[in-house]
Amino acid sequence: MRKLGLAMIGAAVMGGLVAGCASSPWPKSRSQIVQTAPTCEDFAVQIYFESQSAKLTSEARQVLKEADALTTGCKVESVKVLGLADAVGAPDANLTLSKQRADVVTRALGKLGHGKVVFDVAAAGDAGATTRGGEARPLRRRADIQFDLDGKLR
Repeated sequence: MRKLGLAMIGAAVMGGLVAGCASSPWPKSRSQIVQTAPTCEDFAVQIYFESQSAKLTSEARQVLKEADALTTGCKVESVKVLGLADAVGAPDANLTLSKQRADVVTRALGKLGHGKVVFDVAAAGDAGATTRGGEARPLRRRADIQFDLDGKLR
């Protein structure tokens, strides 16, 4: 009984797969593939860091790769990188940490092919990391990156 049930399920699955091939969503030739042109519009991304760290996480590296892909076919006019820190620790240490975060992002972008781009690099430290009520903002452990694009490559 068990073998018969599995055989029937297998046949049903295979029948569904074969039937699905008749109406495949995949193009039959390369000419049917539509490629969209790059939009070449300015955009921004944020890279988050662990507490008291300027090391890129795997998620941060992925965000940078995806941002790089958005610039493909576009002229990158400039990239603004702002390193930030939360309010944990001494203000001088937070300013140093935010500079390190901005620098590590700039180096990573250079390795992705943006070495000749004009970078505007700044660090804010923990300035603005607490609310007026004295509440710390932990999501300030990041770097804000603004890509300024100037049209498509010629």
